Amino acid sequence: MIKIVYFSRLREQLGIDQEQLEIPASGYKVADLQNLLIERNAACQKAFSNHALLVAVNHQMADVNTLIKPGDEVGIFPPVTGG
Repeated sequence: MIKIVYFSRLREQLGIDQEQLEIPASGYKVADLQNLLIERNAACQKAFSNHALLVAVNHQMADVNTLIKPGDEVGIFPPVTGG
């Protein structure tokens, strides 16, 4: 089981701020998790099809090849903009 925490616009689009998800003991790569989330429904497809999303695994920035293991916390958030 992993904990997924959604931030900012994603939290608003999905209507939840976090959830638990069962994953295989062998884990998932970040890209696999994103694909799984995209396949859920239209709202998830819209939210997660943005390839500019940032992902952190256990509070460390991750890329698409980072391995997520049971017990990990995954934060997903849109790119930060500033001025």
